[in-house]
Amino acid sequence: MNIPKWCFLIPSCLIMVLAAWYAFPAEQPRDSEAVSVQDTKLSQPPVNPVIQREGRTVRIEMTAQVTDVEISKGVVYNAWTFNGTAPGPVLRVKEGDMLEFTLKNMDPNMPHSMDFHAVHAAPSQKFVDVMPNEQGTFTYPANTPGVFMYHCGTSPLLLHVANGMYGMIIVEPKAGYPSDPDIDREYTIVQSEWYKQNDLDAIRDGDAEYVVFNGDDYSLKEHPLLAKAGDKVRLYVSNAGPNHVSSFHVVGTTLDRVYLDGNPQNVLYGLQSVLLPASGGAVVEFTVTEEGDYPILTHQLNDAAKGAVAVLRVTSDGLDNGEPAMSH
Repeated sequence: MNIPKWCFLIPSCLIMVLAAWYAFPAEQPRDSEAVSVQDTKLSQPPVNPVIQREGRTVRIEMTAQVTDVEISKGVVYNAWTFNGTAPGPVLRVKEGDMLEFTLKNMDPNMPHSMDFHAVHAAPSQKFVDVMPNEQGTFTYPANTPGVFMYHCGTSPLLLHVANGMYGMIIVEPKAGYPSDPDIDREYTIVQSEWYKQNDLDAIRDGDAEYVVFNGDDYSLKEHPLLAKAGDKVRLYVSNAGPNHVSSFHVVGTTLDRVYLDGNPQNVLYGLQSVLLPASGGAVVEFTVTEEGDYPILTHQLNDAAKGAVAVLRVTSDGLDNGEPAMSH
């Protein structure tokens, strides 16, 4: 079952979870130089995560798998993924929830793991490798509200994240955000980088071929985010890296409120841009006063030129008028 790229554009209030040639030795290499490419091709179809809530316990089942993803028009990357998309599914839980997380490793060639930035846990016990064709279950609390990255934590870490194993988890504050009553639209954006397939030198040097929002350089232009004139818009933003910072900026407005890392105690007002380190996140809120296209980008302009641009389209009725999106 294919999961279309535009699924990441659905307002987050409606999405609890959205839900090269490659093969590596079965033994996990301890050194990046030990990785070698063989002559087999693997592309496993995307699958939906399984999410079940019982009171304050949330059971989450996800896969580690190898799937071809289109990162630019006609450019396919044989990615290491969670559930067959890069970024992986957006997860949304509540402050105080207990997560019972199961990772099924469908990759027949190497171990994978899960590192949740949103939890308290001993990494040597609960972020451990799951071997090929096996599964592991781990339990941890989500006691800190915010917008967090998750990623594979298997060595070499840089290679696993650069190849697509990352995503966003939102931990909603118990009491919500003070600005909740004001918000009309919500969306999620994950910034990340793509490098030449299996080019370890380029990955280490941060020489990205593409820097993208939600996995590619075109979806958020062909399918703009939508709002009505006068709307207050909230974006949950994460910079997955693995190497670059993001100077997150919305053209045509100022940022009314920014909750750094999505924590309601970390609030700033009236910003022009918010600096997100690799693995950093934020809740960004702003008002659109007039109809038209509002580009969203990283103001690291070399990275914007490599694809990290989206469009928020503001119309009288909040619907897409079908016009070509503004370039920036």
